[in-house]
Amino acid sequence: MLSVKFMYEVQLEDMNTDETSETVAVELAAQGVIGKRVDEMESGFMMALDYMIQQADKDQDDKRKSLLEVIKETVLSHLTKKCPPHIQVIGLLCRTPHKESRHELLRRVAAGGGAFQGKEGTKVHIPGANLNDIANQADDLLEAMETRHVVPDRKLLARLVLIREEARNMMGGGILDERNDRGFSTLPESEVNFVTKLVALKPGKTVKEMIKNVMQGKDEGAEINTPEGADTNNEKISGGIAGRGSVTGRKPLPVRPGMFLETVTKVLGGIYSGKISGITAQHLEWVHQKTLEVLQEIAF
Repeated sequence: MLSVKFMYEVQLEDMNTDETSETVAVELAAQGVIGKRVDEMESGFMMALDYMIQQADKDQDDKRKSLLEVIKETVLSHLTKKCPPHIQVIGLLCRTPHKESRHELLRRVAAGGGAFQGKEGTKVHIPGANLNDIANQADDLLEAMETRHVVPDRKLLARLVLIREEARNMMGGGILDERNDRGFSTLPESEVNFVTKLVALKPGKTVKEMIKNVMQGKDEGAEINTPEGADTNNEKISGGIAGRGSVTGRKPLPVRPGMFLETVTKVLGGIYSGKISGITAQHLEWVHQKTLEVLQEIAF
């Protein structure tokens, strides 16, 4: 950290910098130092860095926060390069705010990789990877985040949901591709109840606002208030049926974005196969589309 700060100060002294070139200077300094030491990094380094970023934010020290965020991005970039191709792609997609650019990136990845240029003119080299591997990895990360009592980072969560859904949509069978079936015997209680509530209303502004609130962690998506250090191992999410209480007696987790869209997709599959009646596919497809629009707003 001290070495990065020292190199940062030296480079700024040699440059008549504006805000943009200052960021570039920090990144160059960070790359020089971190590139040599990333293998020796202690396990708690990223946690400490996140804590320092939060403190800088509380102190309203934008310059310190910006410096720390550049260092974090540089560390993540170096670590990502050591990961399998599909994980590298997820890292790139998480830093790609425009939907069209993400779709183009996924097309290049599926075609074997190569050079990719974003809307802002930034060029990156991307590896080739399997769309199914990308979707499954994003889904694994989502599951790890969504089964916790408190979602640690809703912005990252929204990005991962978008990546999973967009990768699935590009596969042969779209979001209903059989490779996306996670084999649930019962659907999660909270999500089923929320879907039931939405389809009982006419599509429109009110329903979209309900979806937005839940995706932001409000209403049916509000976090469970669990005391710090409490034993939560036994409070797993329970299966259920809309309108009924949990058969296990345990309080289900709130509605989560990834699991919500998983539920919508599963119900859609049931409608198309003729196993579910009383709900129109168009209604649920509208819910799916509006949820993705809301998550795009949250993610970037």
